Amino acid sequence: MQVLLAKLKGDFVWHAHENEDELFQVLKGTLYMQFRDRTEIVKEGEIIVVPKGVEHCPRTENNEVVEVLLFEKLSTSHTGAVIDEKTQTEYPKI
Repeated sequence: MQVLLAKLKGDFVWHAHENEDELFQVLKGTLYMQFRDRTEIVKEGEIIVVPKGVEHCPRTENNEVVEVLLFEKLSTSHTGAVIDEKTQTEYPKI
């Protein structure tokens, strides 16, 4: 498992993780987790789990920078099978 600190701004990438659930804890701001059939609003201090295989796209509104903790397997690609300019393969260690 790994714990990632991330800052999100604007729309991310529509993607799914075929074999892993993904947990987001919002540390600062409001996260809008888009699913194909709805959007869940995740406020500061709240957690959302995206089940494996479910297509989703995190986003923020009004140019807000949202800080999140992500808990996921080391093997999880944060954009799933989608390759995009936002895809990262290396993360700085703190």
